[in-house]
Amino acid sequence: MRVILNGTPHDLDDGASLASTVAYLTTATTGIAAAVNGEVVRRSAWAQTPLRDGDLVEVITAVQGG
Repeated sequence: MRVILNGTPHDLDDGASLASTVAYLTTATTGIAAAVNGEVVRRSAWAQTPLRDGDLVEVITAVQGG
């Protein structure tokens, strides 16, 4: 299936979850937010949130610095 991940098309395995997609992007364990089709998804629901062909996924990582 193909999703738009942070503005770029990506091919993912059918049945990919939001959790597996976030893990694909980053190894960070804190400071991450994710949204599917404009709706923020709580971290506790990432593993149970399946992605579908055409979904728009945004993954944001907080960065500290100055």
